[in-house]
Amino acid sequence: MMAVFSSTQSHQLFLNFRGEELRYSFVSHLIDAFERNGINIFVDRYELRGKDLKNLFVRLQESKIALAIFSTRYAESPWCMDELVTMKKLADQGKLLVIPIFYNVEPEDIRKQTGEFGEKFWTLAKRSTGDEIKKWKEALECISDKMGLSLGDKRSEADFIKEIVKEVQRVIAAIGTEDEVNHFGEKNKKNRKCNFPREITVFKRIKTKKIKF
Repeated sequence: MMAVFSSTQSHQLFLNFRGEELRYSFVSHLIDAFERNGINIFVDRYELRGKDLKNLFVRLQESKIALAIFSTRYAESPWCMDELVTMKKLADQGKLLVIPIFYNVEPEDIRKQTGEFGEKFWTLAKRSTGDEIKKWKEALECISDKMGLSLGDKRSEADFIKEIVKEVQRVIAAIGTEDEVNHFGEKNKKNRKCNFPREITVFKRIKTKKIKF
C-alpha cells in the first residue's frame, strides 16, 4: 500500500473511492489540488483485497476527516464498502468527520441502493453474507444522509474540485473550535439511523443537492 501522508501532521484527510473508476481521472486531480493547498491526505492507491482492516483502521484513526466519494461503480468493491463501515464506526465514536461527495450519482440512489449504483450493490450482495449486506446498507444510508457536495450537470469538474478543497479547508479550520461544534449534516434527530456526536456545521449551501451556477 502506498500512501500520501505524514504521521507528524494533524487533520489528516482520508479518501475513500472506487479506484478502478476514478483513480486516474477525478481523484488524481483532487489529490493534486489537496497537495497544492497543503492539505495532508491518506489515500489507498491500490485498493488492496482481503478482509484484514487492521492497517486501514490505524490510518483512519490517524485521520480527522474522510471523504466518501460515491460514484456509479463504488459498490462494485467490497473493499470500498468495508472502508465505509469502518468510517461509520469511527464517526459514531466522534473520532472522524465524514463528508460524502456525490460524483455523477444521486444521493437518493446511494441511500436506497437504487439506479445504476443499486445494480452494482445488489450484484455484490449476491456473493456476500447477510451480515456484510446489513453493515454496508447501514453505512450507505447513514453517510449519504449527511450534508455533502454533488457534481451538477452544468458544472465543470475543475470548479467542483475547487469547491471540495474550499470546504475541506473550512472543516479543518473549524475542528477544535468548540463554538462551532454541532451535529454536522444532521437531517433529523428523532429519525437518525446513526450517531455523529461531535460534528461541525460548515456546509451552508446544500444538503445532498446539486449545486448549479
